[in-house]
Amino acid sequence: MYVCLCEGVTDGQIREAIYEGCCSYRDVRQTLGVASQCGKCACLAKQVVRETLSDVQNSQSALAYPATFVAA
Repeated sequence: MYVCLCEGVTDGQIREAIYEGCCSYRDVRQTLGVASQCGKCACLAKQVVRETLSDVQNSQSALAYPATFVAA
């Protein structure tokens, strides 16, 4: 789905930018130019960034298994 019509940025592109290292809305905005023209897409773009960062954080915490050792 297109998030920013002015720059032609989709939600997939925003997610991909986060997967490739963007860590904030500011990073995404600088990388993709989202919300740099009319600004009407800023709320939706921020929502996509928040949801994606949350998903990334949750998936990383699910992978981190605490090591437990049992004395033999």
